Amino acid sequence: MCRSIKTLRPPYAEAVTEDDMRAAALQYVRKISGFRRPAAHNAEAFDKAVEAIAAATGELLDSLEVRGGAVR
Repeated sequence: MCRSIKTLRPPYAEAVTEDDMRAAALQYVRKISGFRRPAAHNAEAFDKAVEAIAAATGELLDSLEVRGGAVR
């Protein structure tokens, strides 16, 4: 769907930062909404979606079990 979102789990990524998760969330919201930058009246909804998806990404990565050790 969004080719610029990189895989954020080992062995594809050694260290994943909050910035990495937020960047992936931003790319996802941009793709889904069709907006690179939302209009002022949509900015709050856009930002809220980015934060929610970044948080869900963190929860997912924290929950995954990868052979040989923890994900993050």
